[in-house]
Amino acid sequence: MLRSRIRDFWDSVVGRPPEYASAPRMPEATHPLVRLAAEAITTYLSHQRVIEPPDTLFDEMPGARMPAGVFVCLKHQGRLRGCIGTTEPIHATLVVEVIHNAIGAAVRDPRFPPMQSVELERLEISVDVLGPSEPVPNVTVLDHRRFGIIVRSGERRGVLLPDIEGINSVAEQVAAARDKAGLSTDEPVEMFRFEVTRYR
Repeated sequence: MLRSRIRDFWDSVVGRPPEYASAPRMPEATHPLVRLAAEAITTYLSHQRVIEPPDTLFDEMPGARMPAGVFVCLKHQGRLRGCIGTTEPIHATLVVEVIHNAIGAAVRDPRFPPMQSVELERLEISVDVLGPSEPVPNVTVLDHRRFGIIVRSGERRGVLLPDIEGINSVAEQVAAARDKAGLSTDEPVEMFRFEVTRYR
């Protein structure tokens, strides 16, 4: 008992020794794809290792064995911290797509410096699974809350997800996608729309 009190007193004076210190932890996620993204980011930041898809996730989501385009977006303290995705799948399964895009959002988004482990504690993750894209003849068939868009001219293209904070109209959505592609407002473009299933 005395030894325990002495240790507690010493910890309060000099701080907890390293073996008792707890690493920052991400808020508990509920959906399996969000949990997967969280695990991928945490493991990569801690050990620079890409995780393998857990078999239990396929039991929870049999459709996760299928390929799909995915965007993983991160917010820290309410502000965008990274967002990386693919409109068409480049990996064999949805889960592998999520793993690689989660890591990319954390450390490879060129707009931000690579994430540090201390940021995990207040990190928010959303995973958008994209449906197939379809060409649209004009903006009248768009809905900025329901559809994401792709604008394309030659090799240049811009992608914007639906229901994005700060985008309040189709006109703003199209303008932002053009801006991402480096396209002027009067430059002719091909336009596509897609729907997403968003998990948080």
